[in-house]
Amino acid sequence: MQSSTTDHATVARIIRARRSIRHYRPDPVPAYLVRELVDLALEAPSSFNLQSRSVVIVSDEQGRKALTEATGGQPHPQEAPVMLVFVAEGGAWREGRQDVWETAARLGAWSGPFATASPEDARQFHENLRGRGLEREYAVKDAMIAASFLMIAAEAAGLASSPMNGWDEAEVKRAIGVADREDLHIALLMPLGFPAETRRHPGRRDPSLTRFAETYGARP
Repeated sequence: MQSSTTDHATVARIIRARRSIRHYRPDPVPAYLVRELVDLALEAPSSFNLQSRSVVIVSDEQGRKALTEATGGQPHPQEAPVMLVFVAEGGAWREGRQDVWETAARLGAWSGPFATASPEDARQFHENLRGRGLEREYAVKDAMIAASFLMIAAEAAGLASSPMNGWDEAEVKRAIGVADREDLHIALLMPLGFPAETRRHPGRRDPSLTRFAETYGARP
């Protein structure tokens, strides 16, 4: 019980301490640490466990310059030693993802019948989404959950990050070599590195204004 209490306190502290950083020191981030953080991000849940999101690690000068241009010259990709591009794979359900079903069954996470039925269930679900124009949206959701995991993991590792807005998707896709892939979508750009600034907590609205019970607007 003590361990659980300690874990909760640590996670709460990390979440409350995290700030979005715009300026970074040039110090390189060890490659093994970047890989570990990306691996932790990819532990995030996803619809049908299709894992329809990927992360492109951009650390060379040419790639970061291209992302700088794609973001209209924002400082993040110019200064941060690593840029992470979260890619939403809208067509993942059409691909052969037999490894997903087989791994879940082998690990005992899913029953054999459930794993066997999952490919067809996933196909029907996503065809319905496509018919309603929501195929991209669901893949982006999965990618954004992974990005949230990474921001928390980065803070715990002593690194800074920031979820970026204000970029041109077509230019970002060209920068990472997927300009011709209509099934791939850019969910988020994120700089990663050691902070060159300290940001104060800007505050949050009183929870009573945004925490409701049972129905929207109803006070707990």
